[in-house]
Amino acid sequence: MERIASFCVDHTKLLPGMYLSRQDGPNGEIRTWDIRMKRPNQGQYLSSAAAHTLEHLFATYARNSKYSEGVVYVGPMGCLTGFYLLTTGLSDAEALDLVRSAFLWMASYEGEIPGASAVECGNYLLMDPIAARAEAAAMLPILNALDADHLRY
Repeated sequence: MERIASFCVDHTKLLPGMYLSRQDGPNGEIRTWDIRMKRPNQGQYLSSAAAHTLEHLFATYARNSKYSEGVVYVGPMGCLTGFYLLTTGLSDAEALDLVRSAFLWMASYEGEIPGASAVECGNYLLMDPIAARAEAAAMLPILNALDADHLRY
């Protein structure tokens, strides 16, 4: 089998940030964004509970934002270093604006976690809103330092 695109990125050089990971579809219209919150293989990762909480919050925010029609998927990386955001029809600047605004919202969110019930989620007790807020807040300076012209590996 061929190696998938994400395994072709040198993870020893990867820093926290937001990167266009790949483009799929006949015209490259489905774009996968790597929202890297932690340096890979450096011993500091998102806790499972924080990542799960962020997943619920990030997906809820993105699918209710002004960019909702362009959001295809939001989900955590299995390595617990960040998230994937799949979009369609959004420019680099719009994708960055969506991620910045989502992390700003998540950094101050204090309500009930959307979808955190036995009916809505397969592991609803695995939540840590305090850690999720801290992780989102820690990512904000990184996102705020980015510009839409430099979102490539």
